[in-house]
Amino acid sequence: MQALSPPPNTPNVKPVVRIRSLPFINPTNRRPGPSRFVVQCVYRLGSSSQPSFAGSNGALSASRADWLSFCAILASNVVNQQQDTEKTGGAGNITAVNGHKTLDLVPIENLPKPLTTDHSPAPMHGSQLRVAYQGVPGAYSEAAAGKAYPGCEAIPCDQFEVAFQAVELWIADRAVLPVENSLGGSIHRNYDLLLRHRLHIVGEVQLPVHHCLLALPGVRKDYLTRVISHPQALAQCEHTLTKLGLNVTREAVDDTAGAAEYVAANSLRDTAAIASARAAELYGLQILSDGIQDDSSNVTRFVILAREPIIPRTDRPFKTSIVFAHDKGTSALFKVLSAFAFRNINLTKIESRPHRHRPIRLVDDANIGTAKHFEYMFYIDFEASMAEPRAQNALADVQEFTSFLKVLGSYPMDMTPWCPLRGD
Repeated sequence: MQALSPPPNTPNVKPVVRIRSLPFINPTNRRPGPSRFVVQCVYRLGSSSQPSFAGSNGALSASRADWLSFCAILASNVVNQQQDTEKTGGAGNITAVNGHKTLDLVPIENLPKPLTTDHSPAPMHGSQLRVAYQGVPGAYSEAAAGKAYPGCEAIPCDQFEVAFQAVELWIADRAVLPVENSLGGSIHRNYDLLLRHRLHIVGEVQLPVHHCLLALPGVRKDYLTRVISHPQALAQCEHTLTKLGLNVTREAVDDTAGAAEYVAANSLRDTAAIASARAAELYGLQILSDGIQDDSSNVTRFVILAREPIIPRTDRPFKTSIVFAHDKGTSALFKVLSAFAFRNINLTKIESRPHRHRPIRLVDDANIGTAKHFEYMFYIDFEASMAEPRAQNALADVQEFTSFLKVLGSYPMDMTPWCPLRGD
């Protein structure tokens, strides 16, 4: 493989995707364990020379270095194209996503050609797949990846967008990312990223959330002065923490497992973390209190993303996700929803997000003057497969009342039973 040089006209500071090998240290006995890989979004000072990537022995093979350099160059191109898109996108126009014109009206007959093999969540595929998730080992997203693909190689990423890029750059085969929680609501960031990236939803996972109060071994509850965790986890355990009589300050961090890792790495005997039981096992912490979530029916829904869509089927329950911008005129949203109601198609979710490139629409009326209306993109999930004629006909009707329509994916529903008392 020939050495790859950075693309021309590259700015001095550029974001890249970096893979780090981190040795895992067990906090209980301080013995090194197996290494783990973390995909990170970092900023690197550009130069005319080829970037170097060193491993534990200070060097990598030429092919490995070239491959990592290639990933970094692709990541830089993705970010540069996104920046160009933001600069060129005008009012009332979404020009491109990652350099591709994708936000045009999508005729039913011109839907993306699916793969010829079924990549729906199944244990038989798990051992062959690399699955990206946001967080560190022990995160609930890692558990969702393991539920979707048992035996997969889980790849932790430090940001949601890095997980998207890991799939786009072939570092990972799938990404498992949360989109909504039964208590906290929607994760808006991932809805926005679904529109910006060219990945397809190929499955979903519903994971019960089971929070635990974790601390270093030997620490008692009355020693604690601080509890740290993800903001949603703190909110979901607020009443239980009060009932436990803990007079502690509550501080938010990026994720639940990261809070557990932070307590263990810094030997904080006055600080507890809210995280999963698996995080306690990984980082050598004890469980002071089990199941501290205020509501036992706490479930997070994840979507599984891939580079190509799957072939819709009719032999099992399917769900389809779409996003659209309604056209100008009265009752446009009502007409869109009626297209599903007339065909007895059940909607499971509707979410509105601000139209990024056309946030406000002005309406002039001689009688009342000028009015300002917010413009929105609407995300809808409905229970039907794109292989069903009723779903195809419904979207054909939806196109008549929308200025933009995109099918995010048609995929099998998660029908596995769950117990609200435990998240394992």
